[in-house]
Amino acid sequence: MMTERAVKEPGAARRLWADGFGTLATRCVQTLVVLAVIVVVIFAIMQVSIVGIPVLLALIVSSAIVPFTAWLRRRGAPAMLAAWTALLSIVVTFGLLIWLIVWAVLNQWNVLVSSATGGMQTLQDFIDGLPFTVHMPALAEVGAWAQGVLASSGFQSGALAGVSATAEFFTGFGIFVVVLFFFLKDGAAIWEFLLRPLHGDGYTRARRAGQQAVTTFGSYLRGTTIVAAADAVGIGIGLVILQVPLALPLAVIVFVTAYIPIVGATLAGGLAALVALVANGPVAALIVIAIVIVVNQLEGNLLQPVVMGRTLKLHPLVILIALTIGASLGGVLGAIIAVPLTAAAWSVLQVWDGPGRPARFARAKSARERREAREAELAAEEEAKAPTGAASADAAAASDKDADASGGSDV
Repeated sequence: MMTERAVKEPGAARRLWADGFGTLATRCVQTLVVLAVIVVVIFAIMQVSIVGIPVLLALIVSSAIVPFTAWLRRRGAPAMLAAWTALLSIVVTFGLLIWLIVWAVLNQWNVLVSSATGGMQTLQDFIDGLPFTVHMPALAEVGAWAQGVLASSGFQSGALAGVSATAEFFTGFGIFVVVLFFFLKDGAAIWEFLLRPLHGDGYTRARRAGQQAVTTFGSYLRGTTIVAAADAVGIGIGLVILQVPLALPLAVIVFVTAYIPIVGATLAGGLAALVALVANGPVAALIVIAIVIVVNQLEGNLLQPVVMGRTLKLHPLVILIALTIGASLGGVLGAIIAVPLTAAAWSVLQVWDGPGRPARFARAKSARERREAREAELAAEEEAKAPTGAASADAAAASDKDADASGGSDV
């Protein structure tokens, strides 16, 4: 009896985790594990943000430009020359981007704030003028909060911290440049040094995980940059055609905010719609909203799968949760780095047990496993129904016996 029970119990446990609830629980555990890793990493980085953020950004940027340095080395360039060439290219690109942001946004910031504030007020007046009452206190609260934040000097200094001449910015930028140079020049050697304590399977797994993370970081940054540029160009062209004022600053804001997946470009498009509402009227604002929706759909369904491939194969819910956690821990910068960290963590799990072999708990169920689980569910349902049928048959047989006995006594 004990042997039979010992044999049956593991099978019962497997069926328990193979049914629909077990699959859901497994997926929840997978999501929580990935998000827990992201929370720990972001929290640790924010505790030493003056060093952690520049190092992480240097890692992501160097991962994106590794193909360029590898191309230079294949053509005979020494490691030092390849690193300097890549570094100067990045610094010049960042410098031009920062200059464009300052020139396009900073000089027209007051006009942009005034237009956005006017758009919120126009929208509120339109709602108040409807023939029926619309109770939307949340909209008024959000509008008042946004107006106060946009108009406050603290927001302006915080939003432009990356281009202001503060000591913290230059310190972080200096660390970023130095670390980036050494990552470009000696990235592989640095990783091998960190792996010295590991041996055997642990070393092989860590090396494979590092390569996968670098590949994911690089693909994510390159793909996001292309997507952000496409969003900015598409929405910017629409604003120019509609003759919406501040088209260039709004396009730059779209480009910058597009580094926050799902919500970034949409929020910037909403800002553009508010400006259009004040300057060109409600029809133009609706057209701007339509342009933003079309551009986002084209980017999400056509461009992003091509330029990113399987880099960001994350469910939108996971991305939104990661964004929320990142923003709560590290503000805007936390929201920006949360998604690539999540994507890298998930990609590492996908090669944990070998190339193309995810960690056991992260493996998708095969068609055979799903079929067997379904058959087990059906068998369990039939087994649960069987006692009820047997009891009814026993009761009917007992009733017949009683009737026969009663009939015999009457005779």
